[in-house]
Amino acid sequence: MEKTESFGKGKRTLKVAAQECLTEGIYSMWIEAEDMAEAAAPGQFLSLYTRDSGHLLPRPVSICEIDRDKGMLRIVYRVAGFGTEEFSRYQPGEPVIVLGPLGNGFPLEDKGGRRAFLVGGGIGIPPMLQLAKELKCQKQMVLGYRDKLFLNEEFARFGPVFVATEDGSAGTRGNVLDAIKEQGLEADVVYACGPKPMLRAVKDLAMERGMECWLSLEERMACGVGACLGCVCRSKDTDSHSHVKNKRVCKDGPVFAAGEVEL
Repeated sequence: MEKTESFGKGKRTLKVAAQECLTEGIYSMWIEAEDMAEAAAPGQFLSLYTRDSGHLLPRPVSICEIDRDKGMLRIVYRVAGFGTEEFSRYQPGEPVIVLGPLGNGFPLEDKGGRRAFLVGGGIGIPPMLQLAKELKCQKQMVLGYRDKLFLNEEFARFGPVFVATEDGSAGTRGNVLDAIKEQGLEADVVYACGPKPMLRAVKDLAMERGMECWLSLEERMACGVGACLGCVCRSKDTDSHSHVKNKRVCKDGPVFAAGEVEL
C-alpha cells in the first residue's frame, strides 16, 4: 500500500490567518498557505522557522487540518520552548516562515465497510483530525490526554469519540489501550500518532488482533528533509540512503506501516 508523499518547494514567508489558545499551552493556528494546502495530505508536517537569526533550525509541527478551497493549513501545537512560544504570540496578518508540506502521509485508500481506530495521544492528536475527515470507512476515535481535553468535540463530527485521561477527569482513567479494552472496541485497521510507548502498545495490540497498523512517529527533527540523519529510527530493512537498519522519520515517514519499524 502506498503512502501519500509530497515535498516542499523551499522556505516561504506566509501569513497567519487566525490563532487561538485551545487550552493551557495548546494553540491552534490557521496559515494562508496557497498551493501548499493543495499539495498537503493527512499525516504530513510543516517546518516553522523563528524570526530570531540565532535559532537556525525549524520546529516541525504536524498538519491538523487542510482547507483546500480557501488555501489554508491548520496546525495545533504545544508551547514547549523558545520557538513555539514565539509562534504563540503571532497575530492574524503577521508573517510566518514555513517549509512544507513534508514527509509521507497516511494511506487513504477506501476501506469500504471496514472499521478503523484513529488513535491519538497528547500532541499526536491533532494530525488525526484531517485523517478523520478524509478516511472513507467506519471510524472510532480514541484520544488520550494527560488531563485537559482539546479537539475532542471536532472529532465527534466523524464518528464516536472515546477519551482516556491519566487523572481520570474525563472518560477512562488511564491510556488509550485502557479505553479500547474498557469499551470493548473492535477494529480491522488502526492509525496512530503519539509518544513511543503508546505506539509500541498500539503495535502490540494490532499484532495480537491481526489488524493492519499505521504509525506516525514523533521524533526530534533538525533539517526536516532527510539530510542530517538526526531523526532516524530503527527499521526492519536496510535503508538505501544510510545503508544501515535505520529510517529517517522526516523523509521516509513520519508515517510507517507498523512492520517497517522497531519501537
